[in-house]
Amino acid sequence: MLRSVNELHGYGLHASDGDIGHADEFFFDDHEWAVRYLVANTGTWLPGKQVLISPIAITRADWGNSKLHVNLTREQVKNSPGVDAHRPLSRRWEAGYHAYYEWPAYWAGAALWGVAAYPSLLAEQEPEPAELDSGEEDSHLESTSDLTGYQIHAADGDIGHVTDFIVDDSNWAIRYLVIDTGAWWPGKKVLLAPAWIEGVKWADAKVHTLLTREAIQSSPAFDSNLPVTRDYEVELFTHYGQTQYWDVEGHEKHRAENP
Repeated sequence: MLRSVNELHGYGLHASDGDIGHADEFFFDDHEWAVRYLVANTGTWLPGKQVLISPIAITRADWGNSKLHVNLTREQVKNSPGVDAHRPLSRRWEAGYHAYYEWPAYWAGAALWGVAAYPSLLAEQEPEPAELDSGEEDSHLESTSDLTGYQIHAADGDIGHVTDFIVDDSNWAIRYLVIDTGAWWPGKKVLLAPAWIEGVKWADAKVHTLLTREAIQSSPAFDSNLPVTRDYEVELFTHYGQTQYWDVEGHEKHRAENP
């Protein structure tokens, strides 16, 4: 199911032996557009310490009670590598983090999660040393909070700004950026898939797309009070004449299972 990142802010994080805090931030991979870590605000339990929780550890979600359950103990989380959420994360830091939990590296393979399509499957894999390519320090991790507010620049001009992200709760892929068209088209929000993004210029705080303002203006409106249904997605992809991501991923999964 597709979920709003804004909705997930504040979700409780529950270890196998008790609460460990709540989701305070999200780091995503700006190459693959997948959420790689949740930043856990540990509150009074570990004051002043922020730790990262990978979707690899999430075993189930209690949506009714706004809680995510992870297969870690409080002691594991307490002793996990600390992080400054306001500092870029290096691939070397990630390698140490994955080694600590004895998880395979998500970047070591062709699937969204390395050798697996879903993060939970990595917890079942035999761990191997997370090798780094020569000079590989950039992990391509960015904060959803940092990208929020970035201007969207279409082929023929600015069209609004990023207000939220829509995430697939099965594999934690970012399916859409939520765009508020602001003063250009007041009162309308639209969705923009990462596949339609030409690039992010971090220095300019802009997200570039080759879509036109007219195409975006006439696209199906997004209502944050309603779930994103498959019917709505079909309408959206049909409007832009784009290949549906579920067809692409279904083909890739079939090819991986039948080499």
